[in-house]
Amino acid sequence: MKGSDQEHAPDIVLRAEGITKIYGGTVALDNVDFNVYRGKVNVLIGENGAGKSTLMKIIAGAETATRGRLLLEGQPVHFKSPREAARAGIGIIYQELNLFPNLSVAENILLDHEATSWNGLIVDRRRQQELARRLLERLEQPIDPQALVGTLRLGQQQIVEIAKALARDVRILIMDEPTSALTTAEVEVLFRVIRELKAQGVSIIYISHKLEELLRIGDYVTVLRDSHRIAEAPVSAIDVNWIVEQMIGRSVGETYIHQEHQLGPELLRVEHLSLPRAGGGLVLDDVSFQVRAGEIVALYGLLGAGRSELLECLMGLHPEATGSLWIAGRPVRGRTVGERIAEGLVLVPEDRQREGLVPTLSVAQNMVLASLRRYLQGPALSRKKELAAVRRLMGELGIKAPSPQTLIEALSGGNQQKVVVARGLLTEPRVLLLDEPTRGIDIGAKADLFRLMNRLAREGLGILFVSSELREVMSVADRILVLARGRLTGEFRREQASEEALVAAASVGQGPGPASEEEARAVWAAIPSVPQTEERRDQPRPRV
Repeated sequence: MKGSDQEHAPDIVLRAEGITKIYGGTVALDNVDFNVYRGKVNVLIGENGAGKSTLMKIIAGAETATRGRLLLEGQPVHFKSPREAARAGIGIIYQELNLFPNLSVAENILLDHEATSWNGLIVDRRRQQELARRLLERLEQPIDPQALVGTLRLGQQQIVEIAKALARDVRILIMDEPTSALTTAEVEVLFRVIRELKAQGVSIIYISHKLEELLRIGDYVTVLRDSHRIAEAPVSAIDVNWIVEQMIGRSVGETYIHQEHQLGPELLRVEHLSLPRAGGGLVLDDVSFQVRAGEIVALYGLLGAGRSELLECLMGLHPEATGSLWIAGRPVRGRTVGERIAEGLVLVPEDRQREGLVPTLSVAQNMVLASLRRYLQGPALSRKKELAAVRRLMGELGIKAPSPQTLIEALSGGNQQKVVVARGLLTEPRVLLLDEPTRGIDIGAKADLFRLMNRLAREGLGILFVSSELREVMSVADRILVLARGRLTGEFRREQASEEALVAAASVGQGPGPASEEEARAVWAAIPSVPQTEERRDQPRPRV
């Protein structure tokens, strides 16, 4: 390359050449090349299992390539550990958060490079807290540096993980699904920080399944499919359809397709659900709604609105909650999770790693955990019946695993999510509760999940799902409920919903102080009325 062409050539700070990684008989990466351009956002995309995380672990020193090499500033490097990679200026934010729940926010952020005094012998806790506070302020998050990480919601933990990466002096920062649990406002803050890092010459490797997000923030895109590099292109030359077609061979329009459902009688009824907040106030404030057989209802709202807590209350995880709950017209009496499952409710949690899976167990063992009683034959479990049910669900849900005995942690994120869903379905629920079911999974796995939701609705299940993705909410749901600060502030039929109306309803009272009545009335006035089922005032009203 000569003259002006050479002057404008992108500057490669890191290059992976011919990277191959083999686990036993499985080829995770096959002769993959990957360029990281200096001061740019280098997007890496592909379906779950394509090899993205494996490649990032090799670059970050957590794994060693079977073949191939890394060139940093044109010089070969070989990292034997993440610490060696960190010394070379490479940091990583993992998709599955790498935090210690029993340590404080400040201790997690500055782990392994603590602020010390007395010649480095004593940790200066006051200075640590101040450094953590500054980083959290940069991310516009009012999180207490002294709070235990285990007490934070998933989105807040993700903010802590990002702050932890920013605490180091990095020249290459890997971000693996950094926005999967963030609100729209928090994503905007993160994007501002990324732009600041780019201006300082930091190179970003960015992995996400949110395609529109990639086009906004990315400079270059590299696509992996089935362990191979398929394509690389500047973002300015491509669009969403190009990315999807390179990833899975079909267009994005085939993923977000709404199907009409024949609605049946009311399956789930919730009245006057309230959940007190520790220290005063309410997490949920007098929430009432219904879900009918064959209906998919979305629950939309910003982080902290009370969406996850609402699903947890329905499953009996908050005994302090008050209100009334019916399934198919019968008052729910069960107090424990097991009793709620027996009455027809099941929850697929947001955090599949901590709350949905047992990593030391196999696919089959994880799948049948909630329904073991169904496979009893006398005093013992019938392994034949159990295995038949597992194989049936693996086939129906398209779970890709070498065998039912494969360890669950060997599966991709999308397949792990399908296992958690399968475990819920094996309990034969009447109402399926899904908390951010597409978090961290690729567009192909999303399409599989949406098809499954539609099939279950056709079979007469009621589905209530939480999502932060407006496109999912507006495409998949028959009806949309909006929560803001624990209150129901909007209810829309799918054909009546718009992004503007949903965001307006979700933003009620998000400024300082409580929402005003005028503000609430203005939002409700813009929402077409939705006919409600007559209330059962004659039925007993047990506590939720």
